[in-house]
Amino acid sequence: MTALLLLVPLLVPFAVPPQARRCLHRLPPTAALWTLTLAALVLAGASVAALGALVLTGLLKLPFFAGLGELIHPLDTPSDFFVLPAAAAATGALTLGALTLARSALRQFRAFRTARRQADRRPAAGDLCVIDSPHPDAYALPGRPHRIVVTTGMLRSLGPQEREALFAHERAHNAGGHHRFLVVADLAAHCHPGLRPVREAIGLAVERAADEAAAVAVGDRRLTARAIARAALAARAARSERPDFAPAATTGPVPQRVAALLAPPVRGRPRAASWIAVPLALCAVLSAGASTTGVVTFHHQVEVAQGEAPR
Repeated sequence: MTALLLLVPLLVPFAVPPQARRCLHRLPPTAALWTLTLAALVLAGASVAALGALVLTGLLKLPFFAGLGELIHPLDTPSDFFVLPAAAAATGALTLGALTLARSALRQFRAFRTARRQADRRPAAGDLCVIDSPHPDAYALPGRPHRIVVTTGMLRSLGPQEREALFAHERAHNAGGHHRFLVVADLAAHCHPGLRPVREAIGLAVERAADEAAAVAVGDRRLTARAIARAALAARAARSERPDFAPAATTGPVPQRVAALLAPPVRGRPRAASWIAVPLALCAVLSAGASTTGVVTFHHQVEVAQGEAPR
């Protein structure tokens, strides 16, 4: 029963992407960003806990590990024909996820260190750092202090007003701490493959939130849309050296973002917003509840097998 319960957190994330897209399209960008990120964090944690419990269940079925665990009774589990393959699959999934996460983290750290070193070597005007490069690029660089990195190639591609809209977009990223949301999204995607589309939705929500903030800052939605479109067109053939968690105005489905800026802003009512988020919240609660119950039940079974609790 415990092993079957632990399968729930591993299946629920595959049902989440349609709900994530609905939240993204129906909620204001900032509300969608928080909703999606919290749901992804809960679902990722529940899936990792379930995988860990399955791995331990399989290990304790083996005599060597049962001895290390001081078991005096057999662990009460379903047939070994189910438990052992499930434990082997869980071990493979955790190992693969850990390896890909470590490789991604190392690559991102190197990219961040390079970008930070490059920005710190250049004189800055406030938070703006201009890099002499013919390749158009601009992004928000987290750290202390925050930086808006822009190349001379990007500056030449935009008019003065469009530059201000671009700078407002990148400042919104730094002010909102959007790199943290991107880190959580990437971590969740490494924990469960079903959350990879949610990572893309969170990335779009990050850009939409910055788009709206920039439109308010410059007071012109059409100007902001034009600046983003021209910056994306200029940067389409350039290869950026920024880390993935450093958000940039040129990322994501730009036509969709431009269309949203040319339309009236989404103004969700609190009650309507809560109803839109209900299916996603239910998925997170179901996954977390099943994972917690499965882990607690597994712990009780171990205590029974150790003779520390009644059967």
